[in-house]
Amino acid sequence: MIKRDIEVFKQAILNEVEGYEFYKMAAYSSTDEEVKKTFLQLANEELKHIDWLKDAFKKLSGNPTDQSTLAMIENPPSPQIFKWENLQSQNASLAVSVFGIGIEMERASVKFYEKAMEETPFEAAKQLFEVLAKWEKVHLEQFSGAYDALIKDWWGEQGFEPF
Repeated sequence: MIKRDIEVFKQAILNEVEGYEFYKMAAYSSTDEEVKKTFLQLANEELKHIDWLKDAFKKLSGNPTDQSTLAMIENPPSPQIFKWENLQSQNASLAVSVFGIGIEMERASVKFYEKAMEETPFEAAKQLFEVLAKWEKVHLEQFSGAYDALIKDWWGEQGFEPF
């Protein structure tokens, strides 16, 4: 694996650590127990991503030109822990802010992995970065959907109906 690919993995892990800390901070800023629980679940999902990235890095760092290495790497864990209905509460401002920032973090991650795909000479690394970009796109779509629903509720709470 070339130095650039190693740097991609290091940055990817750091991005997940930052996400973990961000969602944990959001959880502890909430006074609503259901919202707190949902943000803690998001934080724990980031920890799973860190483990997945470390495992993928270890498997690819042997011989990145070996296509069979990629077959040993399972797809990233599916983020099926989101319970958007838990966020429709008095903490709408916090939820809107967290998901707005989450959207930007996911967009940046997609761009990061797409750039890494373009820059690596190794097909196995390209395929892995493509999987990671798709993974982040799924998160982006989920966060965008939640944000759209939350922002309507938030505007309603602010008395700006019928927007």
